[in-house]
Amino acid sequence: MNKSKQKLNIEYPLATKSHSLVWEQISTIHGLERWLADHVEKVDDDVIALTWGEQWTDHHTLEARIVDQQKNSHIRLQWVNEDDPEAFWEMRIGRSELTDELCLYVADYALPEDIDDLHDLWDGNMERLHRVSGL
Repeated sequence: MNKSKQKLNIEYPLATKSHSLVWEQISTIHGLERWLADHVEKVDDDVIALTWGEQWTDHHTLEARIVDQQKNSHIRLQWVNEDDPEAFWEMRIGRSELTDELCLYVADYALPEDIDDLHDLWDGNMERLHRVSGL
């Protein structure tokens, strides 16, 4: 039986008012390498490879296709080896309706039993983003 994935939506307040600073961190090779993965490289016009760990030792590499992006707004990616055609991951810059703070909205998909781990993973990613960039 093939289980369907659940969508996870998370809102992270940011310590900046600049869309372009956030965009630099979520949409460029250099920006993503600072907080999301140890190594990021462009494979094709719309495909990037993300590597966790060092190339010469234990490491894990996944490729993601950029399926949609709009400068200073959002980037949506899908893992190249994704089985679920509806599953993607997205980082979107927006304002909180409650506080008017600039926020990073993350959408991602996982199996129901993996949702908590995925949430923890994104929390750790955002802690690194804040630590390296001050956002």
